[in-house]
Amino acid sequence: MTSSNSAPILKSGHLLGIEGLSPIEVTALLDLAESYVIQGRAADKKTALLRGRTLINLFFEASTRTQSSFELAAKRLGADTLNMAVKNSSVSKGETLIDTASTLNAMRPDILVVRHQDAGAAELLSRKLDCSVVNAGDGAHEHPTQALLDALTIRRRRGGFENLVVAICGDILHSRVARSNLRLLAMMGARVRLVAPRTLLPAEADRWGVEIFTDMKAGLASADIVMMLRLQLERMGGAFVPSSREYFRFWGLDRAKLAYAKPGALVMHPGPMNRGVEIASDIADDMDVSLISEQVEMGVAIRMAVLDALSRGLS
Repeated sequence: MTSSNSAPILKSGHLLGIEGLSPIEVTALLDLAESYVIQGRAADKKTALLRGRTLINLFFEASTRTQSSFELAAKRLGADTLNMAVKNSSVSKGETLIDTASTLNAMRPDILVVRHQDAGAAELLSRKLDCSVVNAGDGAHEHPTQALLDALTIRRRRGGFENLVVAICGDILHSRVARSNLRLLAMMGARVRLVAPRTLLPAEADRWGVEIFTDMKAGLASADIVMMLRLQLERMGGAFVPSSREYFRFWGLDRAKLAYAKPGALVMHPGPMNRGVEIASDIADDMDVSLISEQVEMGVAIRMAVLDALSRGLS
């Protein structure tokens, strides 16, 4: 099957955020990703679906999981891939994002995957380039493929989202993962809770239409899914938490706190983990409880689905 013979899934031709997607588009992406889970577990993992297409990874922020996942997804679909080393590029010499966009456009890529420290960078590039753009994280704004892979992981384990209680815990303030997840999960019918100290809650969180808790015990009560977030110390300019040890004592997930959740509750973390800060190792490594390794596997499948979906709009 080639992409030109397939119906479009993403109407906009880009994936810039969960905001703007419909439940139909989300479901279609998750359904398509299921086929790529199967392909990823097969002996022959490659297809020629994107043969002749070019994908550029442009990461202004360091990333291991996301960048390697997109690269692997593209190669499994047969695309040519280029990872641009920003620290060695003209960007590091003062080139503007607009100049970079012009340079990239001249290379005629088919898909650009971009991670940038500023919110809105991916959207700006989508207006300046002639190719499809995927947002791999822009500031504290969105990280749509992380939310999609989390949704795929949850759906495979729980069958759906309706009335599922999902507690997103930790550094909400600096987390684009939290923003994308709460939008997607709420849209699909889950009950979303934000659980965090007041210093790590955005001022506008009370307008997001989700439940907010500043007490871990109350926030985890009857939760089906406990999604822990990384404490993003690199984005903190002040004293948001007293110390890592104190943070773990009150907000890190250990067995005692997990006991507040519903029996059989499952634990997630987008990575990279700070063990002993956000989550105890015995929980992270417990395959009966932790979905963390499964999230990594689903990341490749969902990114294959996204690249497949975007390729259907390419001429």
